[in-house]
Amino acid sequence: MARWLPRSTDLTRFCQKLNRVKTLEADMMETSFNRCLSTIDLTLLGIGGMVGSGLYVLTGTVAKEIAGPAVIVSFIIAGFASLLAALCYAEFGARVPKTGSAYMFTYVSVGEIWAFLIGWNVLLEYMIGGAAVARAWSGYLDSIFNHKIKNFTETHVGIWQVPFLAHYPDFLAAAILLVATAFISFGAKVSSWLNHVFSAISMGVILFILIMGFILAQPKNWSAQEGGFAPYGLSGIMAGTATCFYAFVGFDVIAASSEEARNPQKAVPRAIAFSLGLATGAYILVSMVLTLMVPWHTLDPDSALADAFYRRGYSWAGFLVAAGSICAMNTVLLSNLFSLPRIVYAMAEDGLFFQVFSRVHPRTQVPVIGIVVFGLLMALLALVFDLEALVQFLSIGTLLAYTFVAASIIVLRFQQQKADGPAQPAGSQPNPEQREGIAAPELKEYESFSDKLQLVGSDKSKEHREPGQLKAAFEPYLEFLSDFYPGEVVTVAVVTLMVSAVCLCSILVFGNTHLHLPTWSYSLLLVLFSLGFVLSLLLIWAHEQQRSTQTFQIPLVPLSPALSIVLNIYLMLKLSYMTWLRFAIWLILGLLVYFGYGIWHSKENLREPRPQRVSARYVVFPSGSLEETVQAVQPSPQPATGLPDTDTTEVKR
Repeated sequence: MARWLPRSTDLTRFCQKLNRVKTLEADMMETSFNRCLSTIDLTLLGIGGMVGSGLYVLTGTVAKEIAGPAVIVSFIIAGFASLLAALCYAEFGARVPKTGSAYMFTYVSVGEIWAFLIGWNVLLEYMIGGAAVARAWSGYLDSIFNHKIKNFTETHVGIWQVPFLAHYPDFLAAAILLVATAFISFGAKVSSWLNHVFSAISMGVILFILIMGFILAQPKNWSAQEGGFAPYGLSGIMAGTATCFYAFVGFDVIAASSEEARNPQKAVPRAIAFSLGLATGAYILVSMVLTLMVPWHTLDPDSALADAFYRRGYSWAGFLVAAGSICAMNTVLLSNLFSLPRIVYAMAEDGLFFQVFSRVHPRTQVPVIGIVVFGLLMALLALVFDLEALVQFLSIGTLLAYTFVAASIIVLRFQQQKADGPAQPAGSQPNPEQREGIAAPELKEYESFSDKLQLVGSDKSKEHREPGQLKAAFEPYLEFLSDFYPGEVVTVAVVTLMVSAVCLCSILVFGNTHLHLPTWSYSLLLVLFSLGFVLSLLLIWAHEQQRSTQTFQIPLVPLSPALSIVLNIYLMLKLSYMTWLRFAIWLILGLLVYFGYGIWHSKENLREPRPQRVSARYVVFPSGSLEETVQAVQPSPQPATGLPDTDTTEVKR
């Protein structure tokens, strides 16, 4: 029975396969895409991804049902939480100017299986998000024409009474997605130009809303007789923050487009900062004028801004706002359709997804097969599915991606760069010469435990220390940590930090409501997990970071990414159990795809050294005399999780 059990070496090899990291090319600016996007192009793409249907729908919904006029505070807190995540994306986008966004960032620093699962979730996020916006676009346009399109479809096509399916097929939503897919297929420059047009119209309408709104503002709408500024208290503000946070998720389109930026080292951080700042300002100011124009409790959640102008007697302004909202939704559609095929391309290019999606059209220089296939899938979703039950699923994939990107930043900062020259993310594999055994002066290899101790001892005498090594000031107190490889302790501390954050947020969210913990145990657990989080943070800080590079770096590492991790986990735990159930099912499907295809076709799997020819010694006894011969033989093929090669000895008599 024991012979069927996997050996420890096989399990170790298997775990190494799951956690292998991506090898980056020496020249990261080399690409099959067209590097044609400027900082303005990227900024407008980011604004288009963030300032869409959320501005025209989300503000009214949160103000009426969750936070009241204090929705302004909710947007300020949500903007700060998004800023922490955005800074992590900005650093990665500048240092690793490759398409793939969170998937790519996780792959180069954390490991393959985690990167695949992040990419897998981002795919569904973009598909559902694009289909949902298309249905919202269709509904908004239909409302302008007094729902004639809906009535015609229900009369001539029929009504469906099937769970998870829409009440009627939305041909208009599917059609707009197909048209947008066609435009995206023409290339990045055409997509960018189209986004410029819709973004300009949308920003013009927003400017009109602000000017007209402040003219019509009535401060009495924030008075106590109307319910006050914060009618739902602090809990309402925080609940509103959890909802408003998802208005800012579109900035990752900038990171996904970094391989098509002319100067990604400067353009990506600037575009993320500009777009997030403008989007946050737009949300705060529009929320302000909306709740000052009419009492917050009388808002129409479905079309709050247009309805507010209608009720104040400016029907023409309401029509203009409705037209602006349609343009804003178009930018979100373009953003989703622009990003999704590029994530798929990055996964297919690495061998983790089907290779057909890695083909780039020679003339337009875009992954046209991915654009067409996923555009059709998005149109199908918008046509037949009831997306309201699935929309909440979007948030969990986004927050998970943010969490892993923040953790990747910490791992990246405290690992050694593998070679001189352009900064490369931690975890990059050695070049072919290094893999063949040619010594590289910048790499340190520990052949044995005694060698390791000697190298550590010699490093102590040096004034400069490598990233991931213990700082000299802490060595007298933490001397036992000096025996670990550079970056080893930091990696363990990051895992401990994330586990502590999950436990801490679980107690905060479920301690009083679901677990019904007594006060003493609730307080004790909070103190213990907070202590574990802080100690992990201090342990990371006690190690040397990489020196400043010419590209953008997020300040206050590891504090800034750690705060982002806590906020993201807290918001994830606020989601419903049905969202987690759907998330688990989707993860299982993703694991089937990975273990059925990705792990075998991964380019990193192909880069691993194959078994070499070995010599076997034969001792032969012909006619009682002893002869010794040495022959070269080819060893039998090793399994995928093969063991190290050894010499074979065979005795014949």
